[in-house]
Amino acid sequence: MFASRKGRIAAGVLAAGALLGLSACSSGGGGAFSTESASSSGDTVTVGSAAFGESEILMQIYGQALEANGVKVAYKPSIGQRDVYLKALQDGSIDLIPEYSGNLLQFYDKNSTATSSEDVYAALNDALPKGFEVLDQSKAQDADSYNVTKEFSEKWGVTSLADLSKVTEPLKVGANPEFETRPYGIPGLKAAYGVSATLTPINDSGGPLTVTALKNGDVQLADIYTTTPAIKDNGFVTLKDPKNLIAAQNILPLINSEKASSKVKEVLNKVSAELTTEDLIDLNADNQGDSKTQPDAAAKKWLEDHPIK
Repeated sequence: MFASRKGRIAAGVLAAGALLGLSACSSGGGGAFSTESASSSGDTVTVGSAAFGESEILMQIYGQALEANGVKVAYKPSIGQRDVYLKALQDGSIDLIPEYSGNLLQFYDKNSTATSSEDVYAALNDALPKGFEVLDQSKAQDADSYNVTKEFSEKWGVTSLADLSKVTEPLKVGANPEFETRPYGIPGLKAAYGVSATLTPINDSGGPLTVTALKNGDVQLADIYTTTPAIKDNGFVTLKDPKNLIAAQNILPLINSEKASSKVKEVLNKVSAELTTEDLIDLNADNQGDSKTQPDAAAKKWLEDHPIK
């Protein structure tokens, strides 16, 4: 499983908490909760989310876009980790959920070697169980990525991982400890790009400690997820990965085929056509801090700027 927050959603989430998440259902933009039946019924599309802010924002974007086009929608936010919400999709408790292509593929096919967006998407369609399907994938990705400071990029002329071969100073990478052995971590840099580097273990998944280490020059590269606002806030340069060392994590709708009507597909495919990584950076930034914008309000604003008709 890839080292991203989607692949490792709160392994310690209690089953009881997950079940409580499944029993709570909101409607009309997710602002209020009601106690509907556990299973989706009739022509209502029940959209769920995993237990983190970005997934809840995407749930609201999907749901509000469908509602604006005459589809009846119910909401089940913060269900839990992947194995829990996929069971909910299987038993009909939810019909739709935002997903991440590479992590979803690895869940169903741990031996897959696909890494590019196109190859992951093609393999995913073959790997999904009967009754599930993915609709169009967006350009938006939330994946591991190697980042450098603007100053480092300009000094060495580095804009891609391939360019690192030009750097003559020792390279340290700030990342979670498992980056030492991950195929897209230290071994992958050497195998794919011929770049030698050492790991500085920082166990916060690209969070504030990793960001500070990069800013202060304690490391030259840092593994930070591509939709993290700190990348934009600090002017970091996310290095291109021409050999697709890191598997694609395009955001896409995963849906129960029984609810994938032509209208639902059309609306969600239009959402995917509009959604970008930069959008998610901004949405995640708005969803942070003491004055954070709630997921339903953030989604409403995005849809006002990107009307889906």
